[in-house]
Amino acid sequence: MKFNQTVLKEFILVGFSAYPNVQAFLFVIFFCLYLFTLAGNLTIMGLTWGDRFLHTPMYLFLSALSFSETCYTLAIIPKMLADLLSKSRAISVTGCGLQMCFFLGLGGTNCIILTLMGYDRFLAICNPLRYPLLMTNVACAQLVASAWAGGFLVSLIETVLIFRGSFCSPNLIRHFFCHMRAVVRLTCRDSDLTEFIITVISVSGLLGTFLLLLLTYVFILSTVLRIPSAEGKQKAFSTCASHLTVVIVHFGFASIVYLKPEASGGDDTLMAVPYTVITPFLSPIIFSLRNKDMKQAFRKVMRKTDALKKYP
Repeated sequence: MKFNQTVLKEFILVGFSAYPNVQAFLFVIFFCLYLFTLAGNLTIMGLTWGDRFLHTPMYLFLSALSFSETCYTLAIIPKMLADLLSKSRAISVTGCGLQMCFFLGLGGTNCIILTLMGYDRFLAICNPLRYPLLMTNVACAQLVASAWAGGFLVSLIETVLIFRGSFCSPNLIRHFFCHMRAVVRLTCRDSDLTEFIITVISVSGLLGTFLLLLLTYVFILSTVLRIPSAEGKQKAFSTCASHLTVVIVHFGFASIVYLKPEASGGDDTLMAVPYTVITPFLSPIIFSLRNKDMKQAFRKVMRKTDALKKYP
């Protein structure tokens, strides 16, 4: 039974209001992480587009992932930071729908781009002779566009399923953003079927991309193990290390939320922090620290900057 059949025009994001004594501390931590996330992703995009030696499919995919993750954090974190300092945590129904649509669409896009990056490494290692023909910059751009289209197609379906009806009081979303499970429970109609459908869609997308990545790395591992020299094996593994690390972090944190049984309990607000704040923060660090080409491009930029300072 729903409490009140009144049609709602806005929601209240409960967020971290359950922890009033640490909200200022959380604001400082999340704000710093957000700044580092933006700086890292913008640096990767700038270096990729500014250095012609990085105009290869691998770095174009990395730049596309950085852009997608920048938009992903923009959809969630600024509103969360504002709510940590505000007593009014209201968000309109339309604003909630847009936030959910962009969050789900960009999250799905990230998963697909990570899968495409695995496919790129598969072609480079398992089919090195055909790689330049199969993975051109044009093909890379087409695949990235397909990732955006696929991510937002699923997002639109889920958002329309949730927002096709009206919502009932109380208008409290027990989360710091418009998470689909938290919002669907406020619908006036029976939400069990809708929640089941969107959960199946989300879990299918998450598991589907993860299984494709797993299959890709099985083929990569089998090929690398057949390389006779230890140096060749190490070189092949080094090109995948950063990507594999980000995949484990990304899908590991996401699975905690989306594969968690409903009856298991736990604070969904705290459990969402790793994949909305921590994962986007770690991705540019992992890709930058373990990438020689990226570090070399950064040094070139720094040398040019020093030269301009000396000879303006």
